[in-house]
Amino acid sequence: MLSPKRTKFRKQHKGKVKGLATRGHLISYGSFGLKSLEPSWITARQIEAARIAVTRYLKREGQVWIRIFPDKPITKKPAEVRMGKGKGAPEYWVAIVKPGTIMFEVAGVPLEIAKEGMRLAAQKMPVACKFVVRPDYNEEN
Repeated sequence: MLSPKRTKFRKQHKGKVKGLATRGHLISYGSFGLKSLEPSWITARQIEAARIAVTRYLKREGQVWIRIFPDKPITKKPAEVRMGKGKGAPEYWVAIVKPGTIMFEVAGVPLEIAKEGMRLAAQKMPVACKFVVRPDYNEEN
């Protein structure tokens, strides 16, 4: 699963996920993409599940890019522990996704196959998603 090799600090504040995506909101690498329509935290497990769903459906044809990376640690205190005594230990990693963020990209496959692959990935995501096509895409390639 995805996680940073090292970070400057072990723990982070929760923060707010507000506004629209201004970075990572355009298709850069592939011809097709999966765009988020809602703000959310997406865990490394969810990203991995979506990646497996897409690559299995594409049967290792074409290329898949993961455009989000889980770099925010989420902490959790053990079960049945009293309040206080500081913040819990890091439990898992999440990627912060704003509306408009392109999460996955695909190239090298026909439109119908890419659409179905992205639909399978969208089912693994905790946010509403939209299939998007690169503006300069044409069927001949």
